[in-house]
Amino acid sequence: MLIRRYALFGFAFLMVGTFSQPSLAQDLSEKSSAAGILYGVRLGLVAHDVGGLWSHSRAEGGVDFNAEIVFKKPSLKLLAGSILPNLGISINSQGDTSKAYGGLLWEFLFDHGLFANSGAGLAVHNGQLASEDANKKQLGSRLLFRVPIELGFTIYERHRISILFDHISNAYLASPNEGLDTLGLRYGFQF
Repeated sequence: MLIRRYALFGFAFLMVGTFSQPSLAQDLSEKSSAAGILYGVRLGLVAHDVGGLWSHSRAEGGVDFNAEIVFKKPSLKLLAGSILPNLGISINSQGDTSKAYGGLLWEFLFDHGLFANSGAGLAVHNGQLASEDANKKQLGSRLLFRVPIELGFTIYERHRISILFDHISNAYLASPNEGLDTLGLRYGFQF
């Protein structure tokens, strides 16, 4: 139920942003390339170990506090998007699995301030590799692959509201491989 409320709340924010902003995609991209190494910072609350998504099951609980830095350099233009490096951390409120991660995001900016990104990277976690405890995920390896997907909109050129999904797992390179999914809302500030 909480996940549905998050999704509904996030969808409402996306719709408000879509219809209340002028076309910011090109302006934001041009202003962003003018100064410094930082592209943006993002902070959020995400539901931890959401069942029924990529990893299919839920064992752990709580909320994750997420913080991420996205760098402007080095970057690469590819098709209609930009590939940008990122570093982040998610800390679980109940002492379950927390992670630090880094990777590359492929970001697309659209009209009316909408944006989307996805990417790939690696995460290091403090969770269980194997466990008999049904309330703990069995992640099989200390180093995991991470796949994020984020959809959102930009407000007043520099502020962002988004919905973030991310999945970490060992991609069946180790056993067990239960994987772990998070889903929630983030606020971002663009430099």
